[in-house]
Amino acid sequence: MSDRGEEYFLSGTDISISSLPKVSLHDHLDGGLRAETIVELADSIGFALPAATPDDLADWFETSASSGSLVDYLKTFDVTIAVMQSREGLSRVAREFVQDLAADGVVYAEVRWAPEQHLSTGLTLDETVEAVQAGIEQGIDDARAAGRVIRIGQLVTAMRHADRAMEIAELAVRHRDRGVVGFDIAGAELGFPAGNHRAAFDYLAQQFFPVTVHAGEADGLDSIRGALFDGRALRLGHGVRLAEDITIERQDDESTYVTLGGLSQWVKDREIALELSPSSNLQTGAVSRWGDDLADHPFDLLYQLGFKVTVNTDNRLMSNTTISRELALLSDVFDYDLTDLETFQLNAAAATFLPLEDREELADVISEGFDEA
Repeated sequence: MSDRGEEYFLSGTDISISSLPKVSLHDHLDGGLRAETIVELADSIGFALPAATPDDLADWFETSASSGSLVDYLKTFDVTIAVMQSREGLSRVAREFVQDLAADGVVYAEVRWAPEQHLSTGLTLDETVEAVQAGIEQGIDDARAAGRVIRIGQLVTAMRHADRAMEIAELAVRHRDRGVVGFDIAGAELGFPAGNHRAAFDYLAQQFFPVTVHAGEADGLDSIRGALFDGRALRLGHGVRLAEDITIERQDDESTYVTLGGLSQWVKDREIALELSPSSNLQTGAVSRWGDDLADHPFDLLYQLGFKVTVNTDNRLMSNTTISRELALLSDVFDYDLTDLETFQLNAAAATFLPLEDREELADVISEGFDEA
């Protein structure tokens, strides 16, 4: 059953994580639908669902996504994408997406989605982007009416196993002044390197348009290299398997001694943000090399070594989660305090695709909110 709306507290305190200002960098539009909305939209178009009630459907998504395989995890999106093929469906999903983020205390988010997957009923690529932007703006207005302030940017995504990356890159740039702030590639990672879309990334670089790339989730270090050097990625979508380039030499009661490889050293020195999604990383098996519990996730290792870690949900529906829940889980397992949680948010603010002045203002909003706590 979905826990959307539940309040989370910092371990051992009465500090509400849900009320703290937060930044979300890696959150898929087609992975953040409300189960009840899927039921209603599916009924309106005659689409058969794997479960009849919202609660049962939410359980189906979480169970099906916890497969240990990114490929199997991605199959659940056949259901959500099916009900997002009209202007009305796209706008409603985007509006509720923003409402739910604002209710969780998110003050800035970049929402990623793939327009090429929403054309089956005749919409053009531009019309899909316009529909999502209309819903985003409605959601922002709703949040304001509820006394909350939130800002949203779209990350237009190309599917890495398809051949439309240049077309989608041009679409993103066309809408850069109408809500789109960056570009991404997503989908099945293994066997579909960023270099397959080098021409699109060259174009985006020429247009001074920022890029994040899914890498280091279902594939390892070569995928990360491709994201950085073929894709010119300013952030790594997940990037968790960068830890494969870190060798633990020895440990004692107080310290862990490690050696960084050339790739991980580069990412650290360049302060390239890692868009880590703890619950999702467990579901897809991205961290299976280290174990199958959150305590095995290399999040803390990367954090303690000074990497620019950020905390994300990836897909709130599939993981039955929120940013606040992810932070609470990490706090419980790794004994993080308020200062740690603030660091994660400041890392995310600095890594947004906003102009520098806006990033500085966002950092001030975060610091003020944490100071009040």
